[in-house]
Amino acid sequence: MNDMLMLTHALALAAVVAAFGAPAHAETISLPQGEANVESIAKFANPWALAFLPDGRLLVTEKPGNLYIFADGKLSNPIAGVPKVEYKDQGGLLDVTVDPDFANNKFVYLSYSERADEQPEDAQEENDARLGDYQDLSDNVLKGMAVARGRLEGDRLEDVKVIWRQVPKTIGRGHFGARLAFAPDGKLFITSGDRQRFEPAQDMASNLGKVVRINPDGLVPDDNPFVGKDGALPEIWTLGHRNELGAAINPASGELWIHEMGPKGGDEVNIVVRGKNYGWPQVSEGAHYDDQDIPDHKTKPEFATPAYSWNPSISPAGLMFYTGDKFPAWKGKAMLGGLSSEALIVLTLNGDKVVSDDVIKMGRRIRDVAQAPDGSVLLLVDGESGGDLLRLTPSGRAAQR
Repeated sequence: MNDMLMLTHALALAAVVAAFGAPAHAETISLPQGEANVESIAKFANPWALAFLPDGRLLVTEKPGNLYIFADGKLSNPIAGVPKVEYKDQGGLLDVTVDPDFANNKFVYLSYSERADEQPEDAQEENDARLGDYQDLSDNVLKGMAVARGRLEGDRLEDVKVIWRQVPKTIGRGHFGARLAFAPDGKLFITSGDRQRFEPAQDMASNLGKVVRINPDGLVPDDNPFVGKDGALPEIWTLGHRNELGAAINPASGELWIHEMGPKGGDEVNIVVRGKNYGWPQVSEGAHYDDQDIPDHKTKPEFATPAYSWNPSISPAGLMFYTGDKFPAWKGKAMLGGLSSEALIVLTLNGDKVVSDDVIKMGRRIRDVAQAPDGSVLLLVDGESGGDLLRLTPSGRAAQR
């Protein structure tokens, strides 16, 4: 490591220590390998995502449309220049990620739900029996998910520009997906949910129910699998997805891993492979909410099979691969939050295989997970009130086994 890199690393660690400090008063939870301290270090209203800046400061989004910087143990005022969001139910300001070349270009990327400029008259949501009771027929707003980038200059975003949008926009409903992940080659992956419309996930003229791959400026890479294919949108990388609420690059392989909310059961972990079809809504390990059967993946081998699945559901949200040293037993494992399961889920891996999972009960809906530069683990607790930012650190020697 050269002197400049050492200095940058030291400054980042110093920022983390200043921001988080040592636990003054923390509860303790049991882990399969010992215990951990759990400390609440900040409060939010309906938080959704976390992302670290290179200097150790932390970006946090709130669904109502607020972006904050957490540093020196304090929250900034809301960052100015954030695009206007359509905040309702699953929609609002969603993911945030930082450009790999942030030190030079200062680009930050946001995903969010946006209202169409022109709203249809007398629009009315339609009932779909497959959704059971999980639909709000009063939501008649035409909207979709968008991704924008801007330069973070002090306490505001400058030169904000939309670089990608879901098409088509739809009336009401959720399932925006909206996770952002940069690949090692600098391309940007976007998870685009099916907007609870099912069939568009298999429609190549729509980017709903897809994983999308674009350049950071929004242009489509020439090597995308469907470039030049009649009737197919060129930004599509894979298809047949439902609601992908976690996305991260596996540092061991450089591959994109995602997880998806299943219907009634059938939450999935998928390894994203160029051009593949993951089967939704033709196959699932779950059933529709009105108990209509959905064929299992094994019945239709033309579709990619999940690397792992849960039934009953855990409601996964957020995803990362742990590379730190504070929790040696977690090194090389994948970690995700659980909403309905109110848990931190740790996946033991063997190459591209998920060997097992540890479901660590937190008693809180975990919306996102992140690794701090010092190796501690941050958990973002979902909720309109009581949305905590939690910090996990080892508790004594037992946690180091």
